[in-house]
Amino acid sequence: MLNVYEQVDRNKRKSALIIAFFVAFIALVAWVLGEASGYGLSWVGLALIFSGLVSFFSYYNSDKIILAISKARPASRKKDFKFYTVTENLCLATRLPLPKLYVIDDSAPNAFATGRDPGHAVVCATTGLIDKLDRTELEGVIAHELSHIKNYDIRVMSLVTVLVGLVTLLADWFLRATYWGRGRDNDRNQVKVVIFVVGVVLALLSPLIANLIKLAVSRRRELLADASAVKITRFPQGLARALEKISHDREPLEAANKATAHLYIANPLKNRHDSIGWFAGLFNTHPPVSERIRALRQMA
Repeated sequence: MLNVYEQVDRNKRKSALIIAFFVAFIALVAWVLGEASGYGLSWVGLALIFSGLVSFFSYYNSDKIILAISKARPASRKKDFKFYTVTENLCLATRLPLPKLYVIDDSAPNAFATGRDPGHAVVCATTGLIDKLDRTELEGVIAHELSHIKNYDIRVMSLVTVLVGLVTLLADWFLRATYWGRGRDNDRNQVKVVIFVVGVVLALLSPLIANLIKLAVSRRRELLADASAVKITRFPQGLARALEKISHDREPLEAANKATAHLYIANPLKNRHDSIGWFAGLFNTHPPVSERIRALRQMA
């Protein structure tokens, strides 16, 4: 049985391995597509510059965009007293600055954190979460969201999102170059032909593979935040009970969509489809709730 500190260390190692694999995968894709297209790696620089400009804008404005999409309002200490004071107390315990607090007026229980660092962070909860959880359970959820902020998970996911966008952009440019005949010469030797075929296959499959890696990183960060939350509250049962209540609740979260689903503590789209099986599970933004609850209850 792993204690909470061993669980955190294991999750950090696995997250680092996934991200290292992701970077290596992108390097391989860039090299193959560059060789196959006949452009070399010079055009990769253009893709990096373009994706960098887009990510720079997103980095500084993503929280405002997400809050607007979610139709969230600023939390009031008087109106949302339990949410406000629980977050205040946990921030004092963790020595984190108090994030901006927002509330989504929706009866489905859920919450998320966003922002770029502890000094520019947001924690958002639904009215359903505040009303349906007791104070101990709410502490577990807010500690989970503060862990995302403290562990810089939002920054990690921003990096991964940029990498996914870069892979998609490289694949799209390669397929367009192939369509217009660039690199198609009659003097290709067998090695170049093989590289070209591999390039076409990678261009078709790499966006899907990149998104699967992104989802794997997202799922791993959720497990890390669960373990980190226990380090804050010293009571794993609080978060475990909260996850049970959230997972058993059948209210759909109207404000959520596919672009923001990975931010929430539990998948807000779980009630919008009936897909089952291992293939559908590949595209889940969160690890199974039963797995998370089991891990929490095994912590010493």
